[in-house]
Amino acid sequence: MNMEGLVEKVASGEIKFHQVEKYTNGDKKLATEIRRKALEKKFGISLENIGHYSIDPNQVIGRNIENMIGVVQIPMGVAGPLKINGEYAKGEFYIPLATTEGALVASVNRGCSALTAAGGVKTTIISDKMTRAPLLKCPDARKAREVAEWVKANIGYLQEKAVSKVTRHGKLRDVKPFIVGNNLYLRFEFETGDAMGMNMVTISSEEIMKVIEEEFSDVKYLALSGNLCVDKKPNAMNFINGRGKTVIAEAIIPREIVEKKLKTTPELIAEVNYRKNLVGSAQAGSYGFNAHFANIVGAIFLATGQDEAQITEGAHGITLAEVTPEGDLYISITMPSLEIGTVGGGTRVPTQREALSIMGVAGGGDPPGTNAKKFAEIIAGAVLAGELSLLAAIAAKHLAKAHKELGR
Repeated sequence: MNMEGLVEKVASGEIKFHQVEKYTNGDKKLATEIRRKALEKKFGISLENIGHYSIDPNQVIGRNIENMIGVVQIPMGVAGPLKINGEYAKGEFYIPLATTEGALVASVNRGCSALTAAGGVKTTIISDKMTRAPLLKCPDARKAREVAEWVKANIGYLQEKAVSKVTRHGKLRDVKPFIVGNNLYLRFEFETGDAMGMNMVTISSEEIMKVIEEEFSDVKYLALSGNLCVDKKPNAMNFINGRGKTVIAEAIIPREIVEKKLKTTPELIAEVNYRKNLVGSAQAGSYGFNAHFANIVGAIFLATGQDEAQITEGAHGITLAEVTPEGDLYISITMPSLEIGTVGGGTRVPTQREALSIMGVAGGGDPPGTNAKKFAEIIAGAVLAGELSLLAAIAAKHLAKAHKELGR
């Protein structure tokens, strides 16, 4: 069948989108073009720009996307340099940001300038774990407690018997059980190296469930995720206990730099942060006691191939600002749930991998896990820059002016 015939049949619905590859001898690039042309024919529209891309469909279909018709292009800018004094990220970094929000890159860039002039950002990783929480239905609460105690006592056994069968990189480190009536939720905590690790911990958790069912014949494995993981939803669990990387970025900015570069004072920034980010967020019942973590996290996630839905948890966190005894500004951000990786998933897409390479974190680290930790520290530094700049703009009453000049 020629291409025109295929386009006609796809447009009419005779051939479904997911079946096109069967008629192109597995040529996924041709299948992509046929689907796009079928949509153009069906709706009488042009998808010319969606059809311009450098990504090879043969590399991403079946791994990163289904029913591909092209790409959506998002402008990418860069902020920096930002000096980071981290445990893994050391030196000056440029941060790629993919966004359509005018003024965002400029704002982060201004924050980077102020922080670098002040000597840089100090970053600290508090914990590193990826979680999955399967649900088991037990005869009663006592059986649920018995199973939970057995699992807690057999972490090493479960690693050997289940986890090591399906991954070389995943390590089961701990479990936090939660019992509700006869329901047992087992929140497993894994070490996942440089991968964000959701697929790794999901497959590993299923193997663990098989072992538990063999050990306890009256217990039924009901759901691979019982929603206490917690993945891609606003929640107190990750805000308090963390998921992915829990990371803090902090800096002391001399009064002179605050006044010269940010056009305000340490006192005003501290007061705006207290009344806006802390009191205002508390009144709103927010998990984000911050100005705009999501802006920076979202722009970096899109640029570097992270799971964009996990911006939800990445936006959790607290910004603190106070005046030091010397009259300077202390500012920090705490991110409890930054779920990121430098291998696997969308990081394999060539454009996203190039963005990771700007920061020197593309691929696996040596030893494993170091690239992802370095990346987490860079993100935290960028978030701190964004928070500092926005708080200063609000304190100086420059926010509307900046959006008029850069965002319209």
